[in-house]
Amino acid sequence: MREFYPEIEPYETGMLDVGDGQTLYWEASGNPDGKPAVYLHGGPGGASSAKQRRVFNPEKYRIILFDQRGCGLSTPHASEPAADLEANTTWHLVADLERLRAHLGIDSWLVCGGSWGSALALAYAQTHTEHVTELVVRGIFTLRPVELDWFYEGGAAAIYPDLWESFLAPVPVDVRGHLIEAYGRLLNDPDQAVRERAGIAWSTWESSTITLLQQPETIAHFTEPAFAVAFARIENHYFQNGGWFEPNQLIRDAGKLKDIPGVIVQGRYDMCTPAFTAWELHKAWPEAEFQMIPDAGHAFDQPGNLDAIIAATDRFAA
Repeated sequence: MREFYPEIEPYETGMLDVGDGQTLYWEASGNPDGKPAVYLHGGPGGASSAKQRRVFNPEKYRIILFDQRGCGLSTPHASEPAADLEANTTWHLVADLERLRAHLGIDSWLVCGGSWGSALALAYAQTHTEHVTELVVRGIFTLRPVELDWFYEGGAAAIYPDLWESFLAPVPVDVRGHLIEAYGRLLNDPDQAVRERAGIAWSTWESSTITLLQQPETIAHFTEPAFAVAFARIENHYFQNGGWFEPNQLIRDAGKLKDIPGVIVQGRYDMCTPAFTAWELHKAWPEAEFQMIPDAGHAFDQPGNLDAIIAATDRFAA
């Protein structure tokens, strides 16, 4: 069973102005002359982390991480009430990726992403196939209504009824008919206390359900108030807009990926992004290797998921 590569620090960092008043934090680690690879974090709004560098062999890869608009070290941060999310959409992020690739002088790169990062990876690869050498995606999420309804409108409550009560708590009883919309109002309320309570409840629900067994350190990270509000605001903004995708777009257009070597990794017991979406992607993109991990949930550092991701990046390193 493969485990994380040793901890490493970036050899280069920067802030990239991408227009619209947005500046993105980026970093490079590993081998400056190695095979370029970019890791796309989840959320949207989840920010990059040091662990994400460690799914790549640092001797063989030039490892690129960045914080997407509004989160992490990128500015303006979505926890700030005045931070406008109008210029924060999937297609802005696809354009940001291209701008970052050109800024770093990279012709093409391996693209790796999980959860929301899988949606962004698919959108980017379907738009810029010529710049993607390989694609490794995990916990497949395409922002279709059936996926959003499962996790945010009550489907997953069948598995986590106790946690679901806490998710419902900030929402007045008379507006619980559409929870994503109701949370959207709370997360943009002028009262900071209202925003923080909603952000923490939203982020607690997600961080408590992404692993087979709860991880207190993960929940603590997700529920730090500034992180929680930015994370929840950005996710909610994307979900209310369906990711700005046409119906079933990422599955429909998977045929564009047929010439890109790929690996799809999916935890069997993923409660956040259930396996039916990964299976549909597999059927639409049969050229990619498909791995259903029998004892994993959603998070990328679940042992089976991690093993499959690193096995893929090791194989593609050549």
